[in-house]
Amino acid sequence: MSMKRSASAVWQGNLKGGKGSVSTASGTLASTPYSFAMRFENSPGTNPEELMAAAEAGCFAMALSADLGEAGFTPDKIDAKATVTLDTVNGKPTLTNMHVVVSAKVPKIDAKKFQEIATATKGGCPISRALNMPITLEAKLES
Repeated sequence: MSMKRSASAVWQGNLKGGKGSVSTASGTLASTPYSFAMRFENSPGTNPEELMAAAEAGCFAMALSADLGEAGFTPDKIDAKATVTLDTVNGKPTLTNMHVVVSAKVPKIDAKKFQEIATATKGGCPISRALNMPITLEAKLES
């Protein structure tokens, strides 16, 4: 099975004073603005790193559901949050770490088994496998 997903970006102007927009083929993002300040100065708005974190969180939650299902468990809820770290390495902005925090309510599973499955999922979702950075995980089983 081969699937392709696409997105586009338009940038106008120089790096610090310019502005851009990102769009996805699905229309979920449609000319969504981004800028230097949104990316590097914490101004409100989206940026490529935030979108990368959203992709990891969504991918991880679905992959954990699949892995739990393969082990015979059906989650009531999985809540995943991913945070990507942007540092300067050798003078260049570089993504250095993705940290995933997941909490899940899963009937009939014990904490040890949940940790085992969540840890195995960490490196298994397609977005995780595409990232060239360490991924750390905190997994919590809700009662």
